[in-house]
Amino acid sequence: MLIEECPFIEPVDAYGAFAPFADSHFLDSGDRDRYAYIAVSPFHKLTAKNGQVTLDGFAVPGNPFDVLGDLLARYRREKQEDLPPFQGGVVGYFGYELAHQTETLPVADDDWLEMPDMAVGIYDLVISFDLHQRRMWLISTGMPAPENQARAQRAAERMTMLRKYLRLARPLFDVPDVPHQPDITTWASNFDPAAYQHAVGKVIEYIFAGDIFQANLSQSFRAEYAQGSIPERFGLYRRLSTVSSAPFGAFLNFGDVAVLSNSPERFLKVTDGVVETRPIKGTRARGETPILDAELAQELMLSAKDRAENVMIIDLLRNDISKVCKPHSVKTPTICALESYANVHHLVSTVTGKLDDDATAIDLLAACFPGGSITGAPKIRAMEIITELEQTTRGAYCGAIGYIGFDGSMDTNIAIRTICMNKGRMAFNVGGGIVADSQPDHEYAETMVKAAKMFEALGIVR
Repeated sequence: MLIEECPFIEPVDAYGAFAPFADSHFLDSGDRDRYAYIAVSPFHKLTAKNGQVTLDGFAVPGNPFDVLGDLLARYRREKQEDLPPFQGGVVGYFGYELAHQTETLPVADDDWLEMPDMAVGIYDLVISFDLHQRRMWLISTGMPAPENQARAQRAAERMTMLRKYLRLARPLFDVPDVPHQPDITTWASNFDPAAYQHAVGKVIEYIFAGDIFQANLSQSFRAEYAQGSIPERFGLYRRLSTVSSAPFGAFLNFGDVAVLSNSPERFLKVTDGVVETRPIKGTRARGETPILDAELAQELMLSAKDRAENVMIIDLLRNDISKVCKPHSVKTPTICALESYANVHHLVSTVTGKLDDDATAIDLLAACFPGGSITGAPKIRAMEIITELEQTTRGAYCGAIGYIGFDGSMDTNIAIRTICMNKGRMAFNVGGGIVADSQPDHEYAETMVKAAKMFEALGIVR
C-alpha cells in the first residue's frame, strides 16, 4: 500500500476535482466529526434490485449481503494505525428496500425513483482527512492485483492518477445562492396534509389494536427535471450541508443516480470488533431567540412521549445487535442525551456491543437492517404498516450510507435528510415516529420542520 501525506486541502475543495466523475464519492463530516473521505475509481461495482445482484455489469446469484461479504473477504487486510480509519474498501448506499433480502415483506406498488436497492463500489484509491489535526493522505492499495510486484506497480500507477486529478482542486469560496435547477416542475408530496394526518391516525389505530408500539411514517416530496438539464448536484449538496451541518454527510455520484445526504444519525460503527449505534428519537425545532431555544430543548428533554419513543428503539436495537454480538456485551452508555443542530434539537442514545469472533461488519449490517429508529417496533409489523400507508418505495432514504473497510471496520449513517436523484427525477422524504399519544396535526408539523432546511437548500420558499 502506498501512502502519501499532502498539504491539507479542505475536503469539500478537494472533492470538487472529482465531483463530475461517476463513481466518485464524498463522505463528509461537516464540522461535527473528525474524519472525511473521498473514494474514486472503484475496481468493482456492485448493485442490487429486487433481489437481482449485478457485479461489474454481470448478473450473479446470491443474496446481496452475502455476495458483498464474499467479495470483500478476498481483499482482507489489516489497517495502518497512524491513519484515519478508512483506508480502502466499500463505499456506497444500502437502500431501505434491501430489507426484502432479509425479511418477507409486502412490496410497495409505487417505485417512482427506480433506484437500485443497493449501489456500492470497492475502492483501492482513497483520500483521507483528519479534520482535527488538519492532515490529509493519499492512499493507493494496489488492489485487486496479487500481493507481489504487480500490486506495487498498480499502486504506484494509481497514485500518479490520483495526484493528477487532485491538482485540479480549487478553493470553493462561495456556496451557490441557489443551485442551477432548470425545468424543474413544482415540488409535491405523495400526501396532502389531511391524508398524512389520516395515515398517522391509522398508525395510532394499529397501536391500540396491539399490532405495534410505534411506526415511522414519512412523506415523499418529489420533482422532475428535463433530461440534459441535470441540476448542479454538488452545488446542491454544498448548500444542503451549509444550511444544516451534520456529522454524517455524503455525496454519492453513480452517474444517473446521485444521493445527497446530510444525516445527524449514526447507524452502525465497527472499530476493532466494537459496535456502536446511536438512534435518534425525539425532535423539536430550534427557537428564534436563546430563551425560546432553551425552553424548547428543555421541553424535549422532559417529554415523556419522546423519551418513551427513544427507549423503545433502544430495546429494538439492543435485540438486533445481540444477534451477532458476544453474550452480555451489549450496553447502553447514553440514554436520551440532547444534541442540537442548525434547525432542530434531538434526543440521542448510544448502544454498544462486541462482535462475535466469527461475525463480520456485513453480518451486523444484515442483522440490523434497516435501522430500528426509522422503522418502529416490533420492526417487521411496523414495516408492513409503513408500506401499506406510504405505498411507495423509499430508495436510499432510511437505508444506510458509509464505508466498510478492507480491515473489517465500518461506519454508516441512517440516511435521513437525504435527496435522491435518478434519470430526471429527484425526491426527499421527511418523517417521524408515531406512538399512542401522537397528535396527527403535530406529527405533520414536525415533518414540515424537517423539510424546511431541505427546501432552503433547494432554494424553494414554501
